[in-house]
Amino acid sequence: MITFIVSILLLIVGYFTYGKFVERVFVTDRKRQTPAYSMRDNIDYVPMNTTRNSLIQLLNIAGVGPIFGPILGALYGPVAFVWIVIGCIFAGAVHDYLTGMISIRNHGAHLPQLAGKFLGKVMKHVVNGFAILLLLLVGTVFVTSPAALLDNMTPISLTLIIMAIFVYYLIATLLPIDKVIGRIYPYFGALLLFSAAGIGIGMIVTGAPIPELSFQNMHPEGAPIFPLLFLTISCGALSGFHATQTPIISRTTENETSGRKIFYGMMITEGIIAMIWAAAAMSLFHGDQSLSDVLAAGGPAAVVSEVSTTMLGAVGGTLAILGVIVLPITSGDTAFRSARMIIADYLKIDQRPIVKRLLIAVPLFVVSYALTHMDFTLLWRYFSWANQTTAVIALWVATMYLVLSRKPYLITSIPAVFMTMATFTYIAYAPIGFGLSLQVSYVVAAMGTLVCIALFMKRVRRLSRATFTVDEPATNFSEDVLATSSK
Repeated sequence: MITFIVSILLLIVGYFTYGKFVERVFVTDRKRQTPAYSMRDNIDYVPMNTTRNSLIQLLNIAGVGPIFGPILGALYGPVAFVWIVIGCIFAGAVHDYLTGMISIRNHGAHLPQLAGKFLGKVMKHVVNGFAILLLLLVGTVFVTSPAALLDNMTPISLTLIIMAIFVYYLIATLLPIDKVIGRIYPYFGALLLFSAAGIGIGMIVTGAPIPELSFQNMHPEGAPIFPLLFLTISCGALSGFHATQTPIISRTTENETSGRKIFYGMMITEGIIAMIWAAAAMSLFHGDQSLSDVLAAGGPAAVVSEVSTTMLGAVGGTLAILGVIVLPITSGDTAFRSARMIIADYLKIDQRPIVKRLLIAVPLFVVSYALTHMDFTLLWRYFSWANQTTAVIALWVATMYLVLSRKPYLITSIPAVFMTMATFTYIAYAPIGFGLSLQVSYVVAAMGTLVCIALFMKRVRRLSRATFTVDEPATNFSEDVLATSSK
């Protein structure tokens, strides 16, 4: 259990060390007024305290990704631990923190707006399409996965469960963020933390046989670690979906100094959840009952059920499964909310009248319901590629911001280049893409990555010669507001 425990400790240490370093690179301004105050509309722009924002951010980003992804990634063996730790500290948490903070500095802008500003108008349109596609896939996956778990636990039909989840999503998407999401998420958060902590403590108490560090590829079908592992385990290491969620909280953050706890810290928490489920999957299924057999029979949901009841018994296991069900539901609702906000920003539709919110939300739910009839495994593969492609774009946006701000940019450019190569390789190699051989895919990906770097450098030269402001103007807080927020 040494690798597992050391990995958890490294994630925690990473928050207090590398997280602090990234915060110093960005340079927060305690006195600068945040969009929650400067653009307050009591719908999407509403000041909320750090604790509430942190719990909402965690539940926003932690769908089934940090559970189902690591369970599928566990097929590769303990090498999955390495990606979770390194990816979370040096890529995922940096991605989340800078996406959130750059959004705060730009009036709570979503990723398509930031891409348009920093990477060009063409990228704004491209990212709008990608973001909406990703959020629709996320919303659909996060309907079907909790519905499947609930279907196994109750006599209610799957169709009714799906419809009930959609009704909740519609309510959460339309109402002001502090009326539904801000009120119920703390309770959902407690259930989530119980679920993860219960499984983690259960493994330690029972002395579960978690395999130690090895770089050997243990995948039963010999699937290549690069690029497949880096797209299979996205949430819990690096996820572009988070770039669509952080602006929701950038519009409710009271002070910039809370950013490290809200954005970087909650990604580290998600990494710990991913470590626990990857370890549980590796430890419980060996010998006659292999992990691959269980996945083939019932998918990741079957692994969740088996792990929960084995570790915590019938009652505790049921609570743990409910915690897992909470994760996708509390990401699905904000996925649709984020999609509504992105479309509204793109088309410049005022969101204060509820009729205009319905005008955007209803078509989204109709399309998503149609997607629920697709095969989950196929949806997950498309989600994985769209997810990491979005992460790549967000990392390049953050790199451009740091370059133009004359701040150390290697913290984002290195993961940006690495994941650009990984996503190009995946779409060239995977059956859902072009189905090329692995060797040819590497060549195609290398060429694509070099083209991206060249286009990026061309954009840097152009913006460096122009008058370009990385942060939108903002006034400072009054002293009484600063005194209140410091409490």
